[in-house]
Amino acid sequence: MSESALEEVAVLSAIYCGEGEYQLIQVSADGGVVVEIKTCVGDVRRVELSLSFSLPPQYPLCPPDISVTSPVLSRGQCQDVRRKLLEQAAALPAEPMVHQLVCWLQQSGVVMTSEGDEEAARVEDAGGEEWTAVLLLDHLRSRGRYVKTLERWTVQLRLTTRLLSGRWILVLLRGARRDIKEFCHLLKTVKVDVDSSGKKCKERMMKVLCERPSSSKHGLASQGSGAKRSGESCFLEKEYQSTLELTEAFKEAGMAEMYQQILPLPTL
Repeated sequence: MSESALEEVAVLSAIYCGEGEYQLIQVSADGGVVVEIKTCVGDVRRVELSLSFSLPPQYPLCPPDISVTSPVLSRGQCQDVRRKLLEQAAALPAEPMVHQLVCWLQQSGVVMTSEGDEEAARVEDAGGEEWTAVLLLDHLRSRGRYVKTLERWTVQLRLTTRLLSGRWILVLLRGARRDIKEFCHLLKTVKVDVDSSGKKCKERMMKVLCERPSSSKHGLASQGSGAKRSGESCFLEKEYQSTLELTEAFKEAGMAEMYQQILPLPTL
């Protein structure tokens, strides 16, 4: 992790010192730094935004990854803001840029809102097709790092996620179909684990075993002893020792029918 990144973290905590305005989510030599900044943009109608900046170990030589959420903007609008921020980050010199990006967003006028935006966001979110999927992961070597990454994506994409680890490593997902697709895309493009030699790697061998529209709003969202909730998202990690325990885990998630659909599971 670069010294300039650590210095920037200290500066950001001093600049964004209001209550709930700044949060340092992660600091690690392998995973880099993740910070979250809450800000408001717009002159006439103020829009609250939550900006998450993931600074890789190579930062600032490599620009940060960024996620955007808002209680007012729709998912599509948040993705548009994210795209513009990433474009701006790519155009900046290779030097600390988080505060500069926040200032640019506040002054650029790229977030345009109207009185109908909040209702439009609710309509888009409500109209997003509720989807369920079962994923098979290939490896889970750096468990702590991997799980924290899955938790972060769960919150950012507002999903309900169950990680079941045992003979097979399975991920049960419920949420908007587009967000589940983004989750799968991240698994195959972001270095989330390490390979057998200890080098950081992506989950290129991940497979979608089954996916379909959700038949119920219940089941997967039910909490267990390891459930972690944040807003609309929920993450649960569970280890199983036998096929019977795995079957019970699917039943608890309200996905017994999907379990039957993925059988027989691949031979390891």
